Amino acid sequence: MSFENISHGVAVSAPPAHSSPPVPAPRELPQRTPATSGGRRFSRRTRTLLGVQIVSCGSYVPETVVTNSELAARFGFDADWITQRTGIESRRQARPEQATSDLCAEAARKAIRAARVNPMDIDLVVVGTFTPDFSFPSTACIVQDKLDLDAAAVDVQAACAGFMYALVTAAQYVATGNSKLALVIGGDCNSRVTNPLDQRTAPLFGDGAGAVLLAAGDPHQGLLCYQMGADGSGGSLLDRPSGGSRRPPNHADLDAGLQYLRMDGRNVFKWAVNLVTDTIDLVLAKTGMSVHDVSLYVLHQANIRIINSAVEQLGISSDKVFNNLQKYGNTSGGSIPIALDEAFQAGRIHRGDTLLLSGFGAGLTWGTALFRW
Repeated sequence: MSFENISHGVAVSAPPAHSSPPVPAPRELPQRTPATSGGRRFSRRTRTLLGVQIVSCGSYVPETVVTNSELAARFGFDADWITQRTGIESRRQARPEQATSDLCAEAARKAIRAARVNPMDIDLVVVGTFTPDFSFPSTACIVQDKLDLDAAAVDVQAACAGFMYALVTAAQYVATGNSKLALVIGGDCNSRVTNPLDQRTAPLFGDGAGAVLLAAGDPHQGLLCYQMGADGSGGSLLDRPSGGSRRPPNHADLDAGLQYLRMDGRNVFKWAVNLVTDTIDLVLAKTGMSVHDVSLYVLHQANIRIINSAVEQLGISSDKVFNNLQKYGNTSGGSIPIALDEAFQAGRIHRGDTLLLSGFGAGLTWGTALFRW
């Protein structure tokens, strides 16, 4: 079966080369103050990578639902405060025996079934996660074994931007012909790295994973424009102090809770709003597009106030923005691919659509792309 003629398990005719609109000429870049709250760097470098298509997608979230009311009863959290400040009403939590690789493997199986491809044709596995099963082996290698694939496998660690980094990385291999069918996964078990008693962080995060299969597409499909960025000067805004080679875990650190995620919520919020606005402005300007030319916006599901603030500043119509964080919270690397899968299943994505995807998080890292479906 030809990968060029597959879309989410349904055989379709590849559109003629002239049927998709060409990329518009770049327009003058907006004169904005770069995103600097909590960081210093914002590069204006962008790239293009066409001839790549998303063949199928799939997602998985654990069965255990944890509502705001349950958190309120269990820990004394204010359920209404959580909803008002974040937009989150519930989140999913992995069972004790489940790890990140289990979530990723389930999402991958769904993507493979949707595409109706032979799993042995998959020759590359890239997993974006910052909650790996182990420091080593990589989660990608564990997923490869679970799925019995004959494929190279590697993890990408860019926190909540992990899926975007993984997508761009795998797309390079596909576009150059060095991968025929790549499995790209974003997934995290955030419940294992958040302090359940910390009202500032625990209610924000959930567990889940999403996956896509990438193959060669027509000349107008793929990454019309993308920007990947990092600003390590803001690394301390969102970190996990104990557990790495810099600070191996010890009893004192465990007693102090330093094995858990820490976040400077106020400055992360300011940085994220500025960053999302700046990076979307940039990729649109480089392609000569306006906010109205985008079919659907799928942004990292971190906090509804971040999304709404950026959307309002950019003048984006709310009906073009897909959100599901009310059900799942911040699933980090799983956020964008889970939303992609749900948007497709809901009939919000069609061949030829131009999507804007944007992930951002610890590092500080971000990845934003205009992707023509």
